[in-house]
Amino acid sequence: MTARAPRLTRLLEVVLEAGTDRGLRGVLQRIVDGAAELTGARCAALALTGPDVEGLAGIRTPGPGPAPEAAPRLRVPVHVHDAEFGELRLTGRPGAGPFTTEDEQLLRVLATQAGISIGNARLHETARQRERWIEGAAAVTTALLTEEGADDALTTVAERARLLAGASAGVILHPTAEGGMEIVTASTPDDPDGIVGATIAPGSPVLEQLLGGEPVFIADSATDPRMTTHVRHRFGPSMMLPLQAGGRLIGTLALPRRRGGPPYTDVERLLATQFASQAALALVLADARRGRERLAVYEDRDRIARDLHDLVVQRLFATGLMLESTQRRPGARDVGDILGRAVDELRSTVQEVRTAIFALQQPPADPPTGLRGRVLRETASAAARLGVAPSTHFRGAVDTRVPDRVADRLLTVLRRALTDASARAGVSRVEVVVDTPARSPQGREGVRLTVFDDGEKDGGGREGRGTTVCWWAPLGPGAAGARTGERR
Repeated sequence: MTARAPRLTRLLEVVLEAGTDRGLRGVLQRIVDGAAELTGARCAALALTGPDVEGLAGIRTPGPGPAPEAAPRLRVPVHVHDAEFGELRLTGRPGAGPFTTEDEQLLRVLATQAGISIGNARLHETARQRERWIEGAAAVTTALLTEEGADDALTTVAERARLLAGASAGVILHPTAEGGMEIVTASTPDDPDGIVGATIAPGSPVLEQLLGGEPVFIADSATDPRMTTHVRHRFGPSMMLPLQAGGRLIGTLALPRRRGGPPYTDVERLLATQFASQAALALVLADARRGRERLAVYEDRDRIARDLHDLVVQRLFATGLMLESTQRRPGARDVGDILGRAVDELRSTVQEVRTAIFALQQPPADPPTGLRGRVLRETASAAARLGVAPSTHFRGAVDTRVPDRVADRLLTVLRRALTDASARAGVSRVEVVVDTPARSPQGREGVRLTVFDDGEKDGGGREGRGTTVCWWAPLGPGAAGARTGERR
């Protein structure tokens, strides 16, 4: 009785220690170590034999390896919720003889408690996993509804999913016009070369499942014949989850692990699928929010443009007519020059306001369209180099009359002229004028570009200030434009 009491006491301690460990691997190690200690076995091991042990490896004591076949052995099965999980195996009892019936009874008690502790640890681990994925989905939703830009949104989804899944990479694929899918975003701490741009060919069985809204789970990307991307050899187990919301397929979230990595468990697959659904909904909401914000900006810009046209331009135009009529009155000769300059300034102001109205009517997120918008983009980008914003004027229907090939040459000349102006000292004023139809001395219709700056020329002095660059090209078939430079 006294010999059994210490063993029973130690058995109780092992059971309690195993029950307080929340980590599954910690529980398994305590069970194995306790089995060796209680029976005096030379080596103890837990061989995992059940169907629900994905991602786990066998546990053994850190002592010497297995003894010869003739050594005493003892085996007891371990069940978790009536399902086979593994087998406790004891080998060797140096100097103590074979295992006894009491050893077997102790081991069976330990195996029973092991099943309970393993079940509890699994429940805790599953709950913790679920909590992490839920927190991750909430963080992604918050980030998507506060960040700007579709690319940033996709990167956020890929990065967060990769961390949650313990994957080697997190990638987003978009459907292509040819019927395949292409990787457009990749988050990976490993070698990223060649991942973005990799494609799944049209007709792939994997693709058919994804386009149908079904997730795809792959045991080994490198050897699975369904995988066709040229980067598949880098990865092992993988999940490919459709990003689908409201019956609309946005893309696919792929989470491959490195080759030789543990396979995804059923719980991980379920949680990742739920995360993908939540992320897809967040992407749709974020896109809708950005659309509403863009619409509000467009409406505001359109209102400002209307106000400028209806109020400012009309008043300036009316003031110009008043000055012109005053200039024609008897006795206005003494102030004729002043009135003439005032009229010219008003005309110039009207032209600049109209240019601003056109710029406001351009969608802010889109590249400029037409020659007018492209010229405005060039002058705006040159303002920082020049130290002054160029004054830009357009005369005539430059967007509809100037063909693209002529517009391209005009922009090249404009870019060069602005660069040259930025290299001159003392530039305080730059004027750009695009005029069409501008006739050549021979009477041909064309487009003329004039760029003036008041910077210093070589040699200095007032006579050395001011440069005008003129360029003209025919609107129809003909020679390329001519470029001349002159001083004022």
